Amino acid sequence: MNKLLATLISGLFISAAFAQAPVTPATPAVPATPAVVKAEAKAASATAAATTSEAKVDAKADAKVQKAELTAAEKKAAAKTKAAKAKAKARTKVAKAKAADKVTAQAKADTVNVKADAKADTAIVNATAKADKVKVGATADKAAAKIETSAVKAEGKVDVKAAGAVK
Repeated sequence: MNKLLATLISGLFISAAFAQAPVTPATPAVPATPAVVKAEAKAASATAAATTSEAKVDAKADAKVQKAELTAAEKKAAAKTKAAKAKAKARTKVAKAKAADKVTAQAKADTVNVKADAKADTAIVNATAKADKVKVGATADKAAAKIETSAVKAEGKVDVKAAGAVK
């Protein structure tokens, strides 16, 4: 949560600094007419908003990944604990078995051990796969936000250029 808050705050400062930064013309050939100044201001505002939005998307995606990794770790630990309990219970039964039944009890315990390990491994793989799926989705969200920001910047440059061409 601290990372999310820090990212949002830094995005706010970046957008504020960016909005206050002097706007340089897209090309030196564009005269500083009122239309160009207006287009530059509009482009700077849109770019600042897009940058802030991108920072929010990045922070949200990072939070999702962190939550997914935490959930996966909890599921893995729970699966290992459950397997260990099943194995311990099987060992206890072997220890309590009479001498004549020890071989059968040991065979059952070995079967329980194998099944418990298999079940735990399956749970671990599933938890890891789910976390990886969230990571991929977060990466896609970040990439889409970055592309959207780039598109807004490009549109601003085109608007400034078009405002300079209109006389």
